Amino acid sequence: MENANIPMFFLHIAGAAALLIWSVRLVRTGVERAFSMPLRRWLRWSSRSRFLAAGSGMSTAILLQSSTAVALLVSNFVARGTITVAVGLAILLGADVGSAIVAQLLLLRQTFLLPLLLLVGVVMFLRGHQRRIRQTGRILIGLALIFASLAMIREATTPLVDSQGAANVMAYLARDTVTAFVIGAVFAWVVHSSVAAVLLFVTLVSQGLLPPEAAVAMVLGANMGGTFIAFMLTLTAEIDSRRMIVANFALRGGGAIILLALLSRLELTLSWLGSTPAQQVINLHLVFNIGLALLALPLTGLVTRLVSKLMPPRLDPSAGIGPASALDPAALANPERALTCAAREVMHMGEIAEAMLRAVPALFVQWDDVLATRMAADEKLSNKTLMEVKLYLAKLNQGVLSDETSTRAMDLSSNAANLSAAAEMISRNMVALARNMDHEGVRFSEQGWKEISDFHDRVLANVQLALSVMMTQNPDEARELVEEKDDIRALEQRLQRAHLMRLHEGSGESIETSNIHQETLRALKQVNTSFATVATPILSETGDLLSSRLAHRR
Repeated sequence: MENANIPMFFLHIAGAAALLIWSVRLVRTGVERAFSMPLRRWLRWSSRSRFLAAGSGMSTAILLQSSTAVALLVSNFVARGTITVAVGLAILLGADVGSAIVAQLLLLRQTFLLPLLLLVGVVMFLRGHQRRIRQTGRILIGLALIFASLAMIREATTPLVDSQGAANVMAYLARDTVTAFVIGAVFAWVVHSSVAAVLLFVTLVSQGLLPPEAAVAMVLGANMGGTFIAFMLTLTAEIDSRRMIVANFALRGGGAIILLALLSRLELTLSWLGSTPAQQVINLHLVFNIGLALLALPLTGLVTRLVSKLMPPRLDPSAGIGPASALDPAALANPERALTCAAREVMHMGEIAEAMLRAVPALFVQWDDVLATRMAADEKLSNKTLMEVKLYLAKLNQGVLSDETSTRAMDLSSNAANLSAAAEMISRNMVALARNMDHEGVRFSEQGWKEISDFHDRVLANVQLALSVMMTQNPDEARELVEEKDDIRALEQRLQRAHLMRLHEGSGESIETSNIHQETLRALKQVNTSFATVATPILSETGDLLSSRLAHRR
C-alpha cells in the first residue's frame, strides 16, 4: 500500500468502524423503545428456574444485540428485590450466549438482505403511524447498516493483505497474545459493544489481515471488555446489583483469561470449529460462552454467596456527608450558568423520586420500617430542594432577563414542583398503602400483583425516559414520553376494569385488597403524569404540542 493512500485507508476504516458501532446502537435503541416493556416482563417472570432465566436472558440479548443492555435491565430488578442475585446472574450468563449468537447472525453474507432491509425499514419508519411500527423500521435500518459497514470494512482492508508493514504488526500480535487480549478488551469497552468488536475482529480475519491466533486473543479480550462495560455503568448501583455484575465479570473475564492461557500453553488446534480461520474464531466465541453458561449455571448460588462475602453491604450513605448543592449564588450574575445550576438540582430531584419508585414494590411484598423511614427522608429532601430551587430562581428573576431565559426559569420551577409532587405521591400515598396492607395482613391476588408489577415497570421505564429527556432535551424522546402518558392513562383504565371484573367473580383476595389495589394504580399513573410534564416545554418550543393534545406526525 502506497504511503499516499495511508490517510485515506485510515479514514475509510474509521468511518466503517464508526458506522458499525452506530448501527448496533441504532438497533438496540429501536428494540428498547418498541419492546422494552415486554422484555421487562419476560425477564422478571422467568425467574422461576435458572435455566429458564438463562433462556430469557439469551433471547433478550439477541433482540437487544447487547448483553450490557440486559445487565442494566436486570440490575433494576435485583436492586428492588424482584429477583435474586443468583437468578440475575443466570440471566446474564444467558445474555452472554445471546450476544455471541447475534455475532454469528450478523456475519451472514446475503446480498439481498441489505437493500431489502433498507427498503422495508425506511418505509415502516417514514410511513408508520404507530410508535412500534416506526421503531421496527429503525431496527431494520440498523441491521442493514451493520451489513453495509461490514462490507465497507472488507473493502477498505483489501489493500492491507499485500502490505508487508501490516503483516509485521499482525504477526507480532499473533506472537504476543497478551497484548492482543488487552487490545480486544479495551476496544470493546471503548466502543461500548462487544458485538461490534467481535464483528470487526472476525471480519479482519476473513480478509486474511489478522492472524487467527491474534484474533482469538482479541475476541476473548472483547468478552472481558464487554462485561467491564456493565461493571463501570453500575458503580453507584445497589449492592445486590453490583454483586451480580461483579460475579458475571469474574466468570466471563476470568474464563476468557483461563481459556487464552490454555490455548497458548497447550497449542490446541481449532480446526474442529470450522474450515476457515474466520469460522474458527467466531465459533470459538460462541462455544466459549455456551460452555461457560453450562458450567456456571449450577453454581450460581455458590458464586453469589462467595461474592457477597467479598462485597459486604455498604455503609448507609445518609450517615455521611450528602452531596453539595449545585445552586451556586455566585452564578446568579450569569443567567445561563445559573440556569445550568438549577437544572442540575432539578435533575437530582428526579433521581431521588426515581430511586423511591424503584424501591417501593419491596414494601408491598414485605414491610420494612427502615426502608419506609428512608423514603420519608428522601421526600423531605425533595421538598427542601424544591424550596431552594424556587428561591434561587426567584433571585435570578430579580435581574434583567431575556424572554427566553425567563421562560426557561419558569419551566425549571414547574418541573421541580412536579418532581416533588411525584416524590410526595410515592412517600405519602404508596408507602401508606403498603403499610395498611401489612397492618391488615392481606395480600394482592396473584393476577392483581402481576398487573401492578407490570404497570410499575412501565411507569419506571417512563420515569427513566423522562430523566433522559431532562439531560438531552431530545424532541423525539420528549414526544415518546407524551405518547406514553396517553398510553399509561388508557392502560390504568383497563387494569381498573380488570380488577372490577375479579370483584364481580368473587375473588376473596381481590375483595380484601380492592381499595389498595385501585389507589396504587392511580398513584402510579399520577407519578407518570408528573414526570411526563418535563417534555412539555420541549414540545411547545418545537411546535409538536397543540393547545389540547399532541400533534400527529405527517
